[in-house]
Amino acid sequence: MTQRKLFVTTALPYANGKFHIGHIMEYIQADIWVRFQRMRGHMVQFVGADDAHGAPIMIAAEKAGKTPQQFVAEIAAGRQAYLDGFHVRFDNWHSTDSAENTELAQAIYRQLKANGMIATRTIEQFYDPVKGMFLPDRYIKGECPNCHAKDQYGDSCEVCSSVYAPTDLIAPYSTLTGATPELRSSEHFFFRLSDPQVVDFLRRWTQEPGRLQPEMARKAGEWFEAGLADWDISRESPYFGIEIPDAPGKYFYVWLDAPVGYLASLKNHFDKGQARQHWHEASRTDASFEQFMADPAVEQVHFIGKDIVYFHTLFWPAMLQFSGRKTPTQVNVHGFITVSGEKMSKSRGTGIDPLKYLSLGMNPEWLRYYIAAKLNGRVEDVDFNPDDFVARVNADLVGKYVNIASRAVKFLPEGRLVGNDSGDLDPTRLVESVKQLYESREYGKALREIMAFADEVNLRFDTAAPWKLVKEGKGAEAAVICSECIEHFKVLTACLKPVLPELARQAEAFLRCDPLSFDNAAQPLGDGHQVGEYKHLMQRVDVKQLDALFEPPAQEAPVVADPGGEPIAAGIGIDDFAKVDLRIARIAACEAVEGSTKLLRLTLDLGEGRTRNVFSGIASAYQPEQLVGKLTVVVANLAPRKMKFGVSEGMVLAASHADEKSQPGIYILEPWPGAQPGMRIH
Repeated sequence: MTQRKLFVTTALPYANGKFHIGHIMEYIQADIWVRFQRMRGHMVQFVGADDAHGAPIMIAAEKAGKTPQQFVAEIAAGRQAYLDGFHVRFDNWHSTDSAENTELAQAIYRQLKANGMIATRTIEQFYDPVKGMFLPDRYIKGECPNCHAKDQYGDSCEVCSSVYAPTDLIAPYSTLTGATPELRSSEHFFFRLSDPQVVDFLRRWTQEPGRLQPEMARKAGEWFEAGLADWDISRESPYFGIEIPDAPGKYFYVWLDAPVGYLASLKNHFDKGQARQHWHEASRTDASFEQFMADPAVEQVHFIGKDIVYFHTLFWPAMLQFSGRKTPTQVNVHGFITVSGEKMSKSRGTGIDPLKYLSLGMNPEWLRYYIAAKLNGRVEDVDFNPDDFVARVNADLVGKYVNIASRAVKFLPEGRLVGNDSGDLDPTRLVESVKQLYESREYGKALREIMAFADEVNLRFDTAAPWKLVKEGKGAEAAVICSECIEHFKVLTACLKPVLPELARQAEAFLRCDPLSFDNAAQPLGDGHQVGEYKHLMQRVDVKQLDALFEPPAQEAPVVADPGGEPIAAGIGIDDFAKVDLRIARIAACEAVEGSTKLLRLTLDLGEGRTRNVFSGIASAYQPEQLVGKLTVVVANLAPRKMKFGVSEGMVLAASHADEKSQPGIYILEPWPGAQPGMRIH
């Protein structure tokens, strides 16, 4: 067998929050494949990193009163608990906000530029005059130009699904300050993705057998049919990212330097000496990062979700190819994870918090096994069904696999095996089939074959009924049968080891055998081999733990984490709340108030057969034309108040931070479509 050299990565998580169950699913999928390759004797470098750049992190850090570096470091400090908790073993974990990533991203850019792959052009872009920055699409909202739904993002409508440019929005506004954005011109840098030689390369690359899953290759074909557009790779200051060489005030768009983070993490691993030592021990040769990546035998394999396919199958390979680097050997795409067919929702108790799972004392290998049992080599969503989870883990792992060892060892005199016969079962066939299925990431099929083999072993045990043989004075015959079962338990352990590494370690200790691999899996322990004392290997899933996992979070007063927050007010009774008459109102008209920079005059329809006049201090957040026709919430029974500019007959509800100087932004409440003027809020 030729020893493979593998460089394996998972998608880099954005460093603005904790890991969620979707991250854990992807890491488990990749970790199983990596462990399998190592069990086959192949050399693997498995690395990850935090995706640390971009406007969202810059803005979140600013709101938290921290530097972007501090903000990202705090997020990164919590990563290891998740990885260790679910037995995910990366060789190195790094960050895109690193010296290695800066060096590599800038070097790739320079080579692309030297090869004629970078173009510059002046574009018009929305600029927030209050915040003093060009706005990414996610920070622009307005009215959809197609269906006229309000408050839609700057790139697509969540109501009618149409896609458009931010400049197509009607009455656009900045979500950061509420200001009306201005169109300003700036020079941007583009990667020439539409260049014929780039398109020709990508056509060939994406259609090469084994590179992408068939459905992803077909999807790439659709993109070529539609035509590829040049890729805007620059952003304006202020921006948290890597500066573009020889372009003051310009930064790489986060998606340029993010995948370079794969290489940066590997380089960091080599530079620390760990990878070089590991490589030397495995291959008896030394290698630097540069030598390793230049080796034509090295395979670069990515595991990613279906939401980032475009970047990994077009931009990333093109960047590498036209900067003179090795392109990915394989991009493995997976679907999303749902709970009982529904999208995750913490408030409804349909989300899975990975740390909560661990804190409840739930075995991480239950989840590893269940996810693996649902995964295949196609791009399909994985559904977590609580009832199925309990049934599958308890039936397969405890009722079938663990059951073999716990029952068979009782009939071995002094724990010694008798004979070398496998009986009627063929463990070699199982091992060879499972190897092929793991290689193609058909984990569900592999586990079904493993459990089918376990069923046959248990049937063999039950049919032989060793407890009866012992009663009949046939203890030696019972020992032979139970020795066969223990030998098969060893084979099953080897086959399950990529999925259940900790359980396999405990089983190896019980079996008193060398670390199991796919080379020694089917080799008998042999006549006279003595196993250790059996200790229970796995508990059944406790339904109470599962109930606690999905219990919605308690509604508690928030912890104030920034200077703009404020604590919840003192409690009131239901009678106090009932005194406040909250009604749905339609904003029939809205205008600025002459002589005031803070107030807008709203004409409200509460379904009373007349309109009301209400003054609201929201002029810094909204232009009058933005509000006309919208529904909102008003305190209808507030006593009229005579003001300098007229009488105000109610109060429009709006949300803001206590300290509006450090946390700017005012947001009026807007009911869901279907609400009607005059409806009371209970």
